[in-house]
Amino acid sequence: MKTRLFLSIILAMLIVSACGQKSLSEPMTLLNQNQEEVTFPSDKPAVFFFITTYT
Repeated sequence: MKTRLFLSIILAMLIVSACGQKSLSEPMTLLNQNQEEVTFPSDKPAVFFFITTYT
């Protein structure tokens, strides 16, 4: 039962990941932690961190 559930989840992840875009159609501008504008895609690779907090 656990193996079947695990394989179903992996299969769903593969299908969802195959449906995405290969690249952005236009540049995207975001603000960094210092309130400076950063435009993507750039020449360097980037890692996005989305942090949510409960206050």
